Amino acid sequence: MTASPDALQRPRVKMKPKSNARAIRHGFPWVYANELVTDRRTRKLAPGTLAVLEDEAQRPLGLVSVNPESKIIARMLDRDPEAAIDQAWFAARLSRALEMREQLYDAPFYRLVHAESDGLPGVVIDRFGAACVVQPNAAWAEAHLDMLTAALAEVTGAEVILKNASGRTRSLEGLDDQNQTLLGEAPAAPVPVQMNGATYMADLTGGQKTGLFFDQRENHAFAARLTAPGARVLDVFSHVGGFGLAMLAGGAGQATCVDGSAAALELAAQGAEAGGFKDKFTARQGDAFDVLTALGGEGESFDVVICDPPAFAPSKQALEAGLRAYERVAKLAAPLVKPGGYLGLCSCSHAADLARFRNASARGIGKAGRRGQLIHTGYAGPDHPQLPQLAESGYLKAVFFRLD
Repeated sequence: MTASPDALQRPRVKMKPKSNARAIRHGFPWVYANELVTDRRTRKLAPGTLAVLEDEAQRPLGLVSVNPESKIIARMLDRDPEAAIDQAWFAARLSRALEMREQLYDAPFYRLVHAESDGLPGVVIDRFGAACVVQPNAAWAEAHLDMLTAALAEVTGAEVILKNASGRTRSLEGLDDQNQTLLGEAPAAPVPVQMNGATYMADLTGGQKTGLFFDQRENHAFAARLTAPGARVLDVFSHVGGFGLAMLAGGAGQATCVDGSAAALELAAQGAEAGGFKDKFTARQGDAFDVLTALGGEGESFDVVICDPPAFAPSKQALEAGLRAYERVAKLAAPLVKPGGYLGLCSCSHAADLARFRNASARGIGKAGRRGQLIHTGYAGPDHPQLPQLAESGYLKAVFFRLD
């Protein structure tokens, strides 16, 4: 790695005595604000400043970005404290990420960069053919966005690069919420994405997050395997039809998708039509809890029910309330499953680990008077790799039950 010409001028920040420098040496990528010496000089550093991180004995640990305004005050960028963070550095990281995705997938539709797990802290990049959507969720990435954009175009040949500035993480970093077209022209229509035999319509400019959730791809495929020919299926919190369309492609006779967003359900309907399933698709807009309650009152039943809600426990402070919400989802959904049918429950809350989420789901099923066999546990696909040292990178869990 070429040394940066300004390496000698970089500020140095030091971990406090008794802080866990060993964890940093062993691959943990974050330093929390209570672990760093935050003197007046450090507090004056602009968010995103590059600095050399030292342990309490002033031994260098690597090159970090510093944001005094964030609880995560330092993020490890490179183990070489003299590394040059330039276009070539970004290109090397992106090339390594691309190599694996191209080996795994036969079409350029996937998560290209999964933040810390791909060596780009706070950066998410989803690829939609010739278009890429970037979420620079950390101050250092925002500060180097021009370099990142140029490297991304160089490595992937992308003709369109969009910046998506939604999400609570950016606000925690003190960043704005302004979306931007970084390269080319934003697509005027949703982009069709083929996965598991279904067609999904991804709105890259007005949709949720980057427009589509690639992380559930393998779980969609498993749900499709549970679908007998002609089965009735229910997809709650469906977004653009994730599980419902996959199960239609797997042979379901009828799919009902439930979501609070009319725009998302319209995209789901377009996906159903594109896949040739228009006559088998039904949308029901409304609050998921209300719709689940109403379906129970109507005496409805389904062969497969899937519930994939938003993060009910986005932080440790929200954990207990979130677990109660997951339990309530299971309690309302279980009565809608026919005897011998299947219930899939998902969580994207990193604060709720698998054991807690699984237990909350099982409690809800039990309180509904049903007995369930846990038959499968799913996670995000391999384009969402986990950094073993960082539990937050393994946020997605899916548990599938066969109910009596």
